[in-house]
Amino acid sequence: MAADDDLRRPAPTDLLAPIVPVLVLLGLMWGTEIVDVPLSGDLDRFGIRPRRIDGLDGVVLAPLLHDGFGHLVTNTLPFLVLGGIIVAGSATRFVHVTVVVWLISGLGTWLTGPERSIHVGASGLVFGYLAYLVSRGFFARRVGYLLIGALVFLLYGSALWGLLPRPGISWQGHLFGAVGGVLAAWLVHAERSEDR
Repeated sequence: MAADDDLRRPAPTDLLAPIVPVLVLLGLMWGTEIVDVPLSGDLDRFGIRPRRIDGLDGVVLAPLLHDGFGHLVTNTLPFLVLGGIIVAGSATRFVHVTVVVWLISGLGTWLTGPERSIHVGASGLVFGYLAYLVSRGFFARRVGYLLIGALVFLLYGSALWGLLPRPGISWQGHLFGAVGGVLAAWLVHAERSEDR
């Protein structure tokens, strides 16, 4: 009888498997910052440089770069929590949402950011995950998603003030990250709700 119970109980690695994509991205962010510190932040030059061709690589690299450990710590917990909620539903869905938010946030910042500025950080992803979780219930027409969205809004809704322009803050990344999150919710969930 004990052997049957052991077969039904998930192994600890099975419980951690869904969160692996979030941890891998977070590990890349922390690893990049650990390498960047001895370089005195020199890697940050690979961030988004608005409307410059040589700044387009920042669309891919900016979420992995941060302006010091304080900046990275600020993004870590919400990235882990919000990304964890998304990946709990499906690792594939997490990847789809991340790709859409990453690209929209980066390209939007590249198109609209102030000249001679460099934008780095994962806050575009954080705002995208927040907007995705809050809006997906409307597209999927699922009560559970609406309830999770309401809870996420209660916990992190005050962060939406970050969408407003402020000096020294890449509000463009926040704004386009949120746009990307809503777009991802529509792309991932709207078609399925029509099928139902």
